[in-house]
This record gives sequence, C-alpha cells and structure tokens, in this order.
Amino acid sequence: MSKGPARKSGIGCYWADLSLPFKGLVLVALPLVILIGSLGSLYIASDAEARAEDDVRRAFAIQRDIYQVHALLAEAASGVRGYLLTDQNRFLEPFYKAERELPLTLARLDDAIEDEGVRLEFERFLEITERKQSGLDALIALARSEGERPARSDAVLSALIANKAVLDELRSQIEEIQRQEGILLDARRARVDTVRARFLALTAISAVVGLLGSLAAVFLFSTGVVRRIRMLQANAEKLQAGDPLNPFPDERDEIGRLAKKVDRASELLRARERDLREGEERFRLVVEGVRDYGIFALDPDGNVTSWNTGAERIKGWRAEEILGRFFGTFYPEETRDYLPREILERARRDGTTEDEGWRMRKDGTRFWANVVVTALRDETGRLRGFAKVTRDMTERKRAEEFLKLAREQAVAASVAKSEFLSRTSHELRTPMSAILGFAQVLELDREELSETHQTSVDQILKAGRHLLSLINDLLDISSIEAGGAELKEEALSINDVLAEAYDLSGPILRTANLDYDLSLLPEDALIMGDRRRIIQVILNLVSNAAKYNREGTSVRITAERVENAVRVHVLDDGTGVKDADISRLFTPFDRLGRQKIKGVEGTGLGLALSKRLVESMGGEIGYTHRTDIPKGADFWFTLGLARAEAAPRKVPSAETSEEQP
Repeated sequence: MSKGPARKSGIGCYWADLSLPFKGLVLVALPLVILIGSLGSLYIASDAEARAEDDVRRAFAIQRDIYQVHALLAEAASGVRGYLLTDQNRFLEPFYKAERELPLTLARLDDAIEDEGVRLEFERFLEITERKQSGLDALIALARSEGERPARSDAVLSALIANKAVLDELRSQIEEIQRQEGILLDARRARVDTVRARFLALTAISAVVGLLGSLAAVFLFSTGVVRRIRMLQANAEKLQAGDPLNPFPDERDEIGRLAKKVDRASELLRARERDLREGEERFRLVVEGVRDYGIFALDPDGNVTSWNTGAERIKGWRAEEILGRFFGTFYPEETRDYLPREILERARRDGTTEDEGWRMRKDGTRFWANVVVTALRDETGRLRGFAKVTRDMTERKRAEEFLKLAREQAVAASVAKSEFLSRTSHELRTPMSAILGFAQVLELDREELSETHQTSVDQILKAGRHLLSLINDLLDISSIEAGGAELKEEALSINDVLAEAYDLSGPILRTANLDYDLSLLPEDALIMGDRRRIIQVILNLVSNAAKYNREGTSVRITAERVENAVRVHVLDDGTGVKDADISRLFTPFDRLGRQKIKGVEGTGLGLALSKRLVESMGGEIGYTHRTDIPKGADFWFTLGLARAEAAPRKVPSAETSEEQP
C-alpha cells in the first residue's frame, strides 16, 4: 500500500478527520447562520426605522387633529353668532357637526399623544375645549329663552365676548402644543435619519460578513472535500490504467477510508492480475499438454485460431499448417458442405452443442469423433468465437458395433432356441403320447404280466410322464418368451383360488410326509389373473418345497394385503437357499446342484416358468429367508387387486398341457 504524506496536526487535522455529514453541516450552516444574523440585524434596523417613521407620522397626525379641533370650534362659534343675529336654525349646523366629530377627534389625540409634556398641555387643551363647548351651549340656550328679538340683550353680548376670549385662549394653547410637537417632530426626524444611516451601515457590514462566510465555506469545502476528491479521482484513473497510486493523506473521514479501500483494491487487483497471468499460463500449459483431446479455438467465421498437441495427434495437422483455415477441412466430403456451419449455428443459438460422426485426418483416413462446440461471448454478449473439443472415439465405435452385432446374434440365437424348443417339444410330444398310450394299454393287462414285465411297464409310465411334463414346461416357456402365451384374466377370489390349489397339492405333501397348512385372508379380496396359471404357480412352489424340505416337517400357504395387491407366501421349515444362490433361483435348467440329491427329480424349469407366468399377469415373484423361525424358505408372489367395476376379460392364450407339473 502506498504511504501517505505526514499527518497534519491541530485544527487542520481535526477538520480533516471529521465525517463528511458533519463537514457538510458546517459548510451549509456557516453561511446560513451569517445570513440569518444579517437578516435579523436588518430586521431590527428596519423595525427601528419603521417605529421612528411612525413617530413622525403620529406627530403630523396630532398636529392635524389639533387644527381639526380648533377649526370645528371656530366654525361652531361662527354658526352660533349667525343664529343669534338671525334666529335661523340653519346657522347651527356647524355647531351640531362639532358635537358629532369632536369626541372622535379628541379620542384620537388622547391615543396618539405619548410625550408627558405634551400630555400636560393636552389636558389643559381639553379643559379649554370643554369650556368652549359649554359656552356655546349656554349662548344657544340664552338666545332661545329670550325669543325672537331684533337685538340681543347685554347678557348675550357678554357671553359672546367671554366665548371669544375662550377661543383665543384655546388658540394660544394650540400654539403651545404645536410648539412642543414641533420640537418632538424635529427630534424624531433626526432619529429616523440616524436609524436609516445605521441601517445602511449594517447592510454593508452584513454583505461583507456574508461574503467572507461564503468564502470561508468554499475554502473549507475545497480543502476538506474537493481537493481530496480530485486526488481520489486521479488515483482511480491510475488504478484503471494499472499504474501505481499517488500517496494519499492519512485521514479518517469517509474520503480517507475510501482512499484506503481504493489503495487496497489496487493491491488486490495487481495480485489478481498476477494470478490471472499465472493461471492463463498454467491453462495454456495444460491445454498444450493434453494429448487425448483436441482442444482448439475458432473465430466467429469458423477459422482455426489456436491448436494444441492433442489436436495435432488426433488430426495430423501441425499448428502452422491449420491456423487460419476453415474447420470444415476435418469433415468428409459428404458432410463438409453443410454440417460444419450447422454445428456453428447450433452453438451460436444454444450456447453449446455436441455431435458425433466421421472426421478426416490429414492423411485421408477417417476416425469417429465426439465433438463439443461452445460459443464464446464477452460481457456484452457479443460473439467472440468458439471453443471446440474433439475426442477420438473410434475404438468405442468399433466396440459398439461389435456389441450390436453380438446382440443381434444373441437375439437370433434366442429366437432360434425358442423355435427349436417349440418344434422339438411338438415333435417329441407325438411319439411320447404314443409310448404312454401303449404303456397304459399294457397296464390294463397288468395282472396277466409277470412281475418283471409289470415293473418295466411302471418304469415306462413314470419315465413317459416325466418327459411329458418336461415337454409341457418347455412349450410354456417358449410360448411366453415368444409372446404368444394365452391368459384368461378375470377378477378372482384369492381365498377360492388358494383353497383349490391347497386341495390339488395335498397329495404331494402327504406323499412327502409333511404337515400342510393354509391361512386365508380374514377379508376376502378380488385379484386379476388367470385361475389355472395361478394354481399352476402355487403347485410349482409347493412341489418345490416338498422336494427339497428334507430336514423340516411342514409347508404352509398364507396370504396378505400389500397396498393395491395381494401377496401369497409358500413357507417351509427346511434349510432354505444360500445367499449366493438366490440370484440363480429363477434361471431355467439351473437346479443349484440339487440334482445330486438322491430321490429328487426335476428339470429346473418349475421356478423359471412360475416367474414368467407371474410377470405375464403383471405381478412379481421372489424369495426371502424366513424371519419367524431360525431357518426356512419363503417363496412369494404378488398380484394386483381387481377394480370393483372390472369385468372379466379374455386374453388370447395357447393350449398347454393338461397335466400339472
């Protein structure tokens, strides 16, 4: 990280460490406080000037109202004299006007006069005014009491003279009030001038202070924010260009912390650039070192722009021979005109595409290739080219073709086997029926034969029936494998089927001296299946248990409900089947070595046939060890439940042996 210059001290350091919100508050508040102070001082000065002007206007109003009182009283006195001379009431109109307007005018004067000296003179003025009004009232009353006369009495003349003296006294009092108000008016005018001069001076001072405050705010903003932001901007440009950053002051505000983060980001960016270069170099070495895959790049038009060792090994071209050429060169002639551009279009549309097919080497030989083409786009989504990975899959292709051929041969062999078994079984069945027929004829004359001949007839019948059972099993298996097995599926009562199978298999268990038990479902259930085939499966499983249960004493048939199916169990308490042999249980002709057991006959087809029959009815068959006793075998199969509305339906089925195995 770049080291900043030496840290400032004092007020500069304190100001630089303050947070940006606080600095912004100071920068905004300083001019605002100066402005508010200036406005406050201007308001005070303006208010003082307004009060002084109000005082001047009030002085003029007092003078006006004083003259108004004098004029009203003078007009009233003149009107009274006219009335005394003519006895006509129209001359009293000024008197009545004075009575109406004098109270209002005197009230205004009383409110307007504030000076104590003028107030004393005003009170004397009020007294004289009242005397004047009383004198005029007295003159009118005296004139009305004397009636209409051509001349007035001495009393009236004396009253007139007295009233004139009062009016003169009032005039003198008005002059005194006007003199004092004039003095006050001059003082108030001088005060207005003084206040106005102070107002102008304060305005000038406020403008200067506001300008200085603004300059101080601009200076603080420039030194605390703008200068460092410009330094930060310069470092950001250097960071963009990958150049070393300029040292930044070690300050603790948001800009200082941001500068430290930029400095840290510069270090991380340089470290990542180093790692990126190293990673690119490692990637180049890896790509160049891969030999099993051809990895190369294409430009947007499909021309080769890079070439690795694997591509050279697989395709045969060296880098200087193929760079700049269209990658369609690798395709055989039958696909070269359309497939390369189609693959590029799919990659351009879907982002990536995969294809397999024949490709050409430099020497003209073909190989089976698996190719993956990926579109390369920049951060704006503009196509910059394609990456192509090619793998030589010729050996796998050959193996697949060999397996396909082997599978086809195996299927053909299986079909041939099934046809052979079916044909052989039919061919053997006719002479075997004849042999059994002749043997049965000989058996009818058994009493006439010697003991040796009777034994021979018994052996012929036993061997013939065994061979016929084998032939029937072979026919059943070949029919099922060929898909021609006939099943008559219908809804069956599982308890009825189990009871019938139990009755039919009873002699087998009695011959083997084994106890035989049957457990039916508590609640009967309907299953879907072929009754004869289900009984055939149960007889096969019971016969299997009777043959190999040499150490046990019993065989039992049980049934249980399992979800939407019924599971039938054929249980014995013999030695069971070894774990290693379980997977071979249902393999045709595989008796798991039990053919060596003395007295046990079998073909190895019973379980295989049972499996195919159960699966053809949509069920499952299997084997598990018994868990309720230490040893024993549990052969089971499941068949699905019939729907309540399902009606019996017939499935085409072929003839089978009339004898049960």
